[in-house]
Formats: sequence, structure tokens, C-alpha cells
Amino acid sequence: MTESATTAPASSASTASSIDYNIESAVLDRYQEGAREVQPTLCCPTDYEAKYLEILPDEILEKDYGCGDPSRYAEPGDTVLDLGSGAGKVCYIASQKVGASGRVIGADFNDVMLDLAKKYQPELAAKIGYDNVSFVKAKIQDLALDLGKMQAWLTANPIANLDDIAAYEAECDRLRREEPAVADDSVDLVVSNCVLNLVKPEQKRQLFGELFRVLKRGGRAVISDIVCDEDPTPTILNDPDLWSGCISGAFREDEFLEMFEDAGFYGVEIVARQSEPWQTIDGIEFRSLTIRAYKGKQGECLERNQAVVYKGPWKQVLDDDGHIYRRGERMAVCDKTFKILNRSPYADDIIAIEPLEEVPLESAAEFACHKSAVRDPRVTKGLDYRETQTADGMVCDTDGSCC
Repeated sequence: MTESATTAPASSASTASSIDYNIESAVLDRYQEGAREVQPTLCCPTDYEAKYLEILPDEILEKDYGCGDPSRYAEPGDTVLDLGSGAGKVCYIASQKVGASGRVIGADFNDVMLDLAKKYQPELAAKIGYDNVSFVKAKIQDLALDLGKMQAWLTANPIANLDDIAAYEAECDRLRREEPAVADDSVDLVVSNCVLNLVKPEQKRQLFGELFRVLKRGGRAVISDIVCDEDPTPTILNDPDLWSGCISGAFREDEFLEMFEDAGFYGVEIVARQSEPWQTIDGIEFRSLTIRAYKGKQGECLERNQAVVYKGPWKQVLDDDGHIYRRGERMAVCDKTFKILNRSPYADDIIAIEPLEEVPLESAAEFACHKSAVRDPRVTKGLDYRETQTADGMVCDTDGSCC
């Protein structure tokens, strides 16, 4: 929940600045080198849950580059997707957390990193006791296109003319549609560790759309990344080393949360924020931030006579759909919102009030979700509710007889 006095942030100028080099190539080169030789400046110190690191080879531990630990939020049975999985550290931690009934997918487009992650897969599966990890070659802003399959097609069908280009584009479309690297609505938890900032500015909205696409309804994204308190300067933006070093592409802190909201997520919250900056450049502070956000507020609004009471401490709060909840008041909500507010991250702040008699879904009327209204207790209890219960436990019927 957010305070009702929220104001919109100013728009960022960073994406409008010109960049005179190939961001993708700079990032790929730096991280390929990071898979061969340890690159200490590629990450900031991160505390992981030690018991999940014990089985991991030193090479994976040393060549992992990140700024947070989103694997903490994996739960038994989850299907987890790790964006920019690198050496596979988060994947193999999540593998242990989700258990044999869960599944972990690592997505990366760096062949050297993918080879490193796969190198230890049989050994780690034997140690863990099951093999629930797989890796796919894909760009995180285009998770539908399996680049491994695309490369195999190109090898068999080299491009030599314009007709070949058209055939290549058609095959890309077919793969996205018929054999996606990551399918729609297939993942419970999307995690990422200091990778989103490496995507080109003009592709970042597409990236957040992909996060949303692959998640199941009720799924969540937990993303650790580098953010800044001000827009990066042109000097920072035009330094390829700072791009591949997770600086130039850093999200402005307020805009980072906005990107989740604009993509359709709800319950967007900061779950971890580095107190001291990781780096300060040109007076701009860069630090690690971990965000959790949920998918599932889409759908029809139905009236089932439910109500919620916001506990406080704020006088009133405003949710992502513009509903106002006033402290201590019964507020009318639709069935969809009622269910959302009874789950994380809202449940601890809300008292849920079910109707005395359940309204079947098939007979529920449309709920006017565009306005905020107090719920009369008689609507929840029923207009004809006349029960009396005395202090000694006696219950009296409407005709006055008690037992």
C-alpha cells in the first residue's frame, strides 16, 4: 500500500541521451571475460544463505556477479526463472529451495557463462539428489525467442540475400509462437540479480513486459538491481566500462518501481535497500535495491458483499487501482481485490470480513470498482439479520425465544 499523498516522479532524461557505442557488445565482452577470469568490480558484496552455498564449486562462487539475493524468496514447488543466470549460482541455490517438485530455469545469452553453469550441472544434481535445473539461451528482453534453436536454424540456413532475411524473421516469429524459450503464464517466481540495468534503454519497457508475460497469475517477481538517486550524466552514459559495470544503465530509484507498475504489477514494494552507496560517481549515488511485485490484479470485478478494514498506522492509504482505505472503516471491495488483500504483501495490514452468507460466483453482480465506498455492516450480515446473543451465551431468535 502507498500513502494517498503520493506524487508522480519527474520523467527520466537518461533514455533520451545519445549513446555512441554498442551497449550489448560491451556487456557481452565484459561478462565473457568475467566467466574466464574473476572480475571483482562487477559486483557489490552480497550475503547469501550460507547453507545453500556449501555444495557449490568455488568457480561458480567466484565468478558470480550480483548485488542482492532474490533466491531468498523461492518457495517449495515453485517454478523459478532466473534472468541473466550467469554462472548459475542463484539457480543452484533456488534448486535446493524449491525441492524435487519445483523447477528452475536459467536464461542467459552469454555462451561462456552458460557453459560454466552447465559444467557442474551433473555434479550438483547428484549432490542435491534431483535434477530440476535447466538453462536456455535467450535475451531477457525477448524470452520467447530460443537463441539456441535460432542458431541451429541459421547454421543450416545461412543468410545470403534479402529473401533469406525474410525467412530468418519468419522463423524467429515461428519459434516465439510455437516453441518459446519461456512460455506465457508458466513461472511462479522471476528473479534477477543485477542484470536488468544491462539492457539497452529503449528495450527496458519490453523487458518488463516479458517479466509480466511469463508469470502465472498470482506469481511474483523479485529483482535485485543497481539504482541511482539522480539521472546518470552524459559522461556516465557514454562510458562503456560503466555500462558493463552496472552503472550507466542503473534505474533511477523512483522510476524503477514505476516500471513494475506500468507493466501491470501490483503490490510493488522495496524489500531490501543498501544503506550506503555501492559507488558514487559525479555526485550520483549508486546502490543495490531489491523489489518484489505481483501479477494478478487483472480480471472482472464481482460483488460478493465482502469488506476489509485497514488497521493503520496511516490515516488512509491508496492502492494501485486508486481505492482508498480509511483506517478502521469497513470498505467495500470486489471479490478479486478481497482475495488480493488477503495475501502478501497486504494481509498483515488488513482485517478481512466475509459475508454471513456466501454469494455464489455465478450469481454475483458486477462491482463498481471505480469508486471507494464504506460497506454498511448490514450488507455483509444480510438485511434480515436479527440474531441476538447474550453475554451468558444464550442465542435468541427473531421471535424472542432463547436457548
